[in-house]
Amino acid sequence: MKDKSYTPYQKSIINNYYKNQKGMALQKLQELVAELYLAESDKKKNQLWKKVEASLGHLEISEKLREHILSERDPEVLANNIKDWF
Repeated sequence: MKDKSYTPYQKSIINNYYKNQKGMALQKLQELVAELYLAESDKKKNQLWKKVEASLGHLEISEKLREHILSERDPEVLANNIKDWF
């Protein structure tokens, strides 16, 4: 691969992206909570919980808490934890 040279502007955009990654993951989780409450089919709920699992991977939370949230599969449990993380 070629060594890419980024402009200072591009570097600031890249740095801001990684600096705000936690906030973006929390926002995504909030959106997923709303979608989980509205989801009607089990298939849709399963898809959404897979997305929740992926988003939780971007956060620095304990494995025990992550497993608890995913084992409960309750949007209210997820929402309460998100509220604590803000």
